[in-house]
Amino acid sequence: MNGILLFAGAVFILWLGSSIFVPLLVATFLWYLINATATYYRKLFPENRHPMLFKVISNILSVATYIGLIYLFITRVRPMFSELLVAMPDIQAGLNSLWNYISNKLGIDLTTATIPNITSIVSSIGSSVARIATSMGMVIVYMIFMFVEQSTFHRKFAQLFPNRCQGKKARYILHSIDENMKKYLFMKKLISGITGFISFAWMYTLDLEFAGIWAFTIFILSYIPTIGAILGCTIPVLFAAISGATAHEIILLAAGLIGLQVVFGNIIEPKLTGKTLNLSTLAILINLVFWGLIWGVAGMFFSVPLLVATFIITAQFDSTRWIAILLSTDGKIPDKSED
Repeated sequence: MNGILLFAGAVFILWLGSSIFVPLLVATFLWYLINATATYYRKLFPENRHPMLFKVISNILSVATYIGLIYLFITRVRPMFSELLVAMPDIQAGLNSLWNYISNKLGIDLTTATIPNITSIVSSIGSSVARIATSMGMVIVYMIFMFVEQSTFHRKFAQLFPNRCQGKKARYILHSIDENMKKYLFMKKLISGITGFISFAWMYTLDLEFAGIWAFTIFILSYIPTIGAILGCTIPVLFAAISGATAHEIILLAAGLIGLQVVFGNIIEPKLTGKTLNLSTLAILINLVFWGLIWGVAGMFFSVPLLVATFIITAQFDSTRWIAILLSTDGKIPDKSED
């Protein structure tokens, strides 16, 4: 009973303090991402030669990489979204026509009140993005202090776990989370990027308007398990139907996008990350819904990294290993560190 009350209290605190925890989580993720990228850059330099210099250079290259990506988004992707907003009235009119066509074909009386309001949906998404953008100041402040105090983390960790066995276990847990997270993020970025690029090429070949936006949407949504892939395929196909594409073009578009998701999302990605994650699909879906209810879209994006951390931590303690077993695909969980 006490455990249930403690869990309920923790969930309530996470939900109530979302305005604090979400920016902190985003800052931690970006800080970790920059450090992980810098680690990959350091592998390009010769070993044991001016390590401090190469460390500084790799950090600069890592920061420059993400600044370049932000610049690319502002100069290339953002203008396309502006064009999409201008076309919203026409898209809504096309959706109304499609809705009426389906209603007549099926003989179902679908009132105008049941038609999705695209403008309202886009405005809602825009408001969410605006809230995230507003909190970016706090995110940047968090990140600055993380980088400033990064050199002291080792000493603080040693003081936090003065007991040798406890310190060894804690280091093992952090190392496992770090290794698994790097592999997951690297493979996710690679596979999502390839999927988005091929999707763009396919939609461009079929002459679908706003192909760049839909490809970018597919890339972003791929970070949301299960639901992201479904939405990534549905949105372009629905737009094609609204914009007056022929049945042949719609079928080709849907077949191509679904085929890409099946090949990369259901075959290639599980094979490449299966040994790393070994997480149950049901557990991923429940975790997605859980964090989505608490932190909204931000919770959905971070649901898998949070589940990976939970999986690794619970596997290291006898009292919680049963949780790790339930979260796993086949009951196989990480070995405990030697106490």
